[in-house]
Amino acid sequence: MLRTVLLRAAGNERIKDAALAVPLTRAVVERFIAGETAEDALAAARRLTDDGLLVTVDHLGEHTRERAAAERVTVAYLELLQAVRTAGLGPQVEVSVKLSALGQLLPGDGESVAVEQARLICAAARNAGTTVTVDMEDHTTTASTLAVVEELRQDFPQTGAVLQANLRRTEADCERLAHSGSRVRLCKGAYASPEEVAYRPGAEVDLSYVRCLRVLMEGLGYPMVATHDPRLVAIAQDLANRNHREPGSWELQMLHGIRPEEQRRLVAAGHQVRVYLPYGTDWYGYMVRRMAEKPANLALFLRGLTSRR
Repeated sequence: MLRTVLLRAAGNERIKDAALAVPLTRAVVERFIAGETAEDALAAARRLTDDGLLVTVDHLGEHTRERAAAERVTVAYLELLQAVRTAGLGPQVEVSVKLSALGQLLPGDGESVAVEQARLICAAARNAGTTVTVDMEDHTTTASTLAVVEELRQDFPQTGAVLQANLRRTEADCERLAHSGSRVRLCKGAYASPEEVAYRPGAEVDLSYVRCLRVLMEGLGYPMVATHDPRLVAIAQDLANRNHREPGSWELQMLHGIRPEEQRRLVAAGHQVRVYLPYGTDWYGYMVRRMAEKPANLALFLRGLTSRR
């Protein structure tokens, strides 16, 4: 019940506006978010890469309502990628983008706007020696997002896709995308979806995750296993071994601020681990979904909102 309430709150504009009016607190920044600026993100990325971790940086924001706002998001990514290039971090630091932040949901030609903006970001990423992974959002955008990824891959073949194991269609999507050169991040999914398109949270989603992971590990692509669940991490390791995968042929992914000691332990054990590192001021939707995934984080979040720097 709490998860459902939180996921609904993630899309509530009135609650979002009220939350965004509260100053971002140090506790929230330090635990889950790199900070508010590209400089903050780059500094955090340096610390992580110094520890042997890989990074994907997300400029927070979604559901852009105006083309000008989408273009501002693109500029933020271009500036970030220029900083990554200058710092020589391209081989270790990529970026993640949400198409809704790039205009996907604008009326009329939203998808075309998103493709146009994403192309600019992909080109900047290539110049920086890195690449882009396109985040997956609400289930209503799945088909559009995968179509955009397919289009981007024509010119930027390393562009990553994200699939959500809670959706009933995902196993078939994995089979279609498990080809050579295809980078696919598999996550459980953190958006509320109706039962006709999604499995119920819990064991059904876990079983779907394993089925999807098996398809990706048996395929010719590059699986990116996004989970903090120790059972699923162990299953991923076993499937990689069974399919004779070299360490550099797949990776684990975890969120910034969640199980950081385990991230470093896995690196020490010889695994590639990438940290999803968000930054920016539009943190509301991201934070609420983290609360829905693990309601125990709610206490920390509430303390952050009621405290001052």
